[in-house]
Amino acid sequence: MPIKTAERNVLASLDLLASAVLVLDPQARLVFANAAAENMLESSCRLLKQQTLSDLFLNPEQLLAIFQQALEHQFDDSRQDLILERVGREPLWVDTIVTALDNPEMPVLIELRENVQQLKLEREERLIDQSQVNKELVRNLAHEIKNPLGGIRGAAQLLEREYPDTEHREYTQVIIREADRLQNLVDRLLGPNRLPQKHMVNVHQILEHVRQLVEAEAPRGIVVLRDYDPSIPEVLADREQLIQAALNVTRNALQALGVQSGGRSEGMIVLRTRTRRQVTIGGRRHRLAIQMDIEDNGPGIAPAMMEKIFYPMVTTRAEGTGLGLPIAQYLIHSHGGLIECQSQPGRTVFSMFLPLGDMP
Repeated sequence: MPIKTAERNVLASLDLLASAVLVLDPQARLVFANAAAENMLESSCRLLKQQTLSDLFLNPEQLLAIFQQALEHQFDDSRQDLILERVGREPLWVDTIVTALDNPEMPVLIELRENVQQLKLEREERLIDQSQVNKELVRNLAHEIKNPLGGIRGAAQLLEREYPDTEHREYTQVIIREADRLQNLVDRLLGPNRLPQKHMVNVHQILEHVRQLVEAEAPRGIVVLRDYDPSIPEVLADREQLIQAALNVTRNALQALGVQSGGRSEGMIVLRTRTRRQVTIGGRRHRLAIQMDIEDNGPGIAPAMMEKIFYPMVTTRAEGTGLGLPIAQYLIHSHGGLIECQSQPGRTVFSMFLPLGDMP
């Protein structure tokens, strides 16, 4: 039956809402879906029309039961948190509001709002699971690195004896120092329970060290900016591991800006620090946490890659190893923290959260 003018005006107003709205007929078929519903369900209103709740979702039973109650006018509106499963897509964690309408042709309206908190908890759980996988990867990788490191250091010492002059000694000492630094890091990764060796450290000193290293590698046209909160206190952490984690993420940003292309690049990286109150990490609530952001204005990460970036061996670059981000996540997780990522073209932000314990 054609939609009357008054009804059409009401539906047009629903199209302006930010939350997804579905209007159903008595057989639970869609009569209308607003623009937000089209985005959420990844389909146009034209294609959604006449589909039932059973067509849209793999587990419509609970939603159908609420729909039937609304159809029988057992309530004016009902609110529930639901997980709606779909074929070939991620489940929807939604706050659902089902409203009975005084219209026999369109008797029920369903409003769906993404449950942001639940989505965040689910994402954290996935990241923690990934971190457990990454721990084993890093452990195995550390074993593989340890033996050649000893050979590199030994060869540098032999060269130093062969060429004791000052000029050659400068180069061999660089090799020996870097081999010792990597050996120290590997030993910590392979130590008892692979726990960090923590001391009070200043996160700004760590980020400044990373900034100097990255600026030395960056091609002309890329700038590294700082946006620090000077009130942030020192945190109990392993300095070398935090440097490694921040360096891996920042180099990832540098590569996203085209440092590997061989040509001039235009881009910006921002190192930012803030404090955050009442932060939940892995189901545990912390009164205070440090947030270290590494932001770039590169092309962004494809949506299909967002759920995979912290998995080992996942990379979009032919020359990439796919280990930088997993190792960074593992090192931050060893400190009781977490790395999250938000990305869109022109703005990608990796946020590293480190709890500050029970400080007020």
